Amino acid sequence: MVVVGGGIVGMTAALTLQRRGARVTVLTAHDPADTVSTVAAAVWYPSHTDQDPRVLRWARETHTELGRQAADGVPGVVDRPTRMLLRRPYDGPPWWAEACGGLVAEPLAPPYTAVLRFTAPTVEMTPYLAWLRQRLEAGGGRVLRHPVRRLTDAFDLAPTVVNATGLAAGRLAADPAVHPARGHVVLVANPGLTVSMRDEDDPAGITYVHPRRHDVVLGGTYEPGVGHTRPDPDTAAAIRARCVALVPELAGAPVLGERIGLRPARHGGPRVEVDPDPAGPRGSRLVHAYGHGGAGVTLSWGCAAEVAELALGR
Repeated sequence: MVVVGGGIVGMTAALTLQRRGARVTVLTAHDPADTVSTVAAAVWYPSHTDQDPRVLRWARETHTELGRQAADGVPGVVDRPTRMLLRRPYDGPPWWAEACGGLVAEPLAPPYTAVLRFTAPTVEMTPYLAWLRQRLEAGGGRVLRHPVRRLTDAFDLAPTVVNATGLAAGRLAADPAVHPARGHVVLVANPGLTVSMRDEDDPAGITYVHPRRHDVVLGGTYEPGVGHTRPDPDTAAAIRARCVALVPELAGAPVLGERIGLRPARHGGPRVEVDPDPAGPRGSRLVHAYGHGGAGVTLSWGCAAEVAELALGR
């Protein structure tokens, strides 16, 4: 089988297929270490994802798998206590609560109304993507730097193709619903933080603080339809100011850099299905797996399991 796309969705789909007995080749325009997945804050949370039973299942299965990997010491994966601050009236658990094993809500002083406490896996993408690749290649799979101009070209290598091309799927799958959502984060040295914090209701912009081993990811932005990655010093300064207000311990943390990437978003949510008209040779099968936006890591392993079922025809 061929998986087109070497980001988090493509690599988890490839490894899942291999574990189910398939011989897999990944075709990628960029080395997995250079994909947009490496820009992600990569914290389990169904950000900008609409409620959907299938998405809930993917999120739950991914939370379980990443938690297992964290316990097993997989590079880059850590279970972290998370605090989500609410400014709107609390009217019960969010739709995704059961996917993370439940959460605890506690009242909070203004300007907040409540804090949601739960555990969420965090992933440092550079070592994690390297680990995914190593596992795939150790099992006989291949990762080839080979840009694909048309999805049908991949049928030259195998009769079953998985399209996990992210933003490029808009062109390759002729899908006008695909669009970029620009994301901007700032990296600072970690002064000893271990708890992730979120304030998505901040009127000044989405605010989150995600500690990692040696740094902290400060975010962020979610700009649908913005397709450039040019640096913006004013935005970076505003992100840092919001995050310091949320977590004052960050005030003296040196800035290490910033990352800007284009999330592969899609109106209507992720497309995960068998193409009824793959336009390939007789007997060919094309499975689409794209449009996860900022929730690629959050949905990755659950989505990969469904992709494998579709690709293997089970």
